[in-house]
Amino acid sequence: MTTRVLTGEALGAAIDDIARLRIVVFRDWPYLYDGDLAYEREYLKDYTHPTAVVVAAFDGSRIVGAATGMALEIHADDFAAPFGHRPEPLDQIFYCAESVLLPDYRGRGFGHAFFDAREAHARALGRRYSAFCSVVRPDDHPLKPPGARSHDAFWRGRGYAPLPGVVATFRWRDIDQPGETDHDLQFWMRAL
Repeated sequence: MTTRVLTGEALGAAIDDIARLRIVVFRDWPYLYDGDLAYEREYLKDYTHPTAVVVAAFDGSRIVGAATGMALEIHADDFAAPFGHRPEPLDQIFYCAESVLLPDYRGRGFGHAFFDAREAHARALGRRYSAFCSVVRPDDHPLKPPGARSHDAFWRGRGYAPLPGVVATFRWRDIDQPGETDHDLQFWMRAL
């Protein structure tokens, strides 16, 4: 099993595999995302931007995980706006967008490899901060599976901390909803 940074033709060839992976992983708790391939393909095109990085985890030739990131100010206005009252300039923040990994491959160090590669990319771009956001769900949510655990300890162990009041709102359709609804996403950040 290996991880590789994908760019150019290699990224283009992997778009459908990464799109399907995102749909499968984000369908589970806590995202509960009812995604579709056409939307995912379109979304992933943004990762051809010069500031973007896609790190893929492979088991042989099969992609079993992926992590993405890019300059915060070009990702989406919905994600940059919550930083309006923060002292850090947007052009100094790298956004670690998503990390998706099939359940059978968790606990093998891919999470660290994903963050290591994205943080190295951010430093190479001259960024001083790395940020990501996590979906906020109530503890008593009816679709929360028994034994579900938070990733907070992992993120804190990497030096990230939640930013008070820095919350984005993004719309998607949950697996138990007829249409899109708003979802709060809490930002976490660390200095690089």
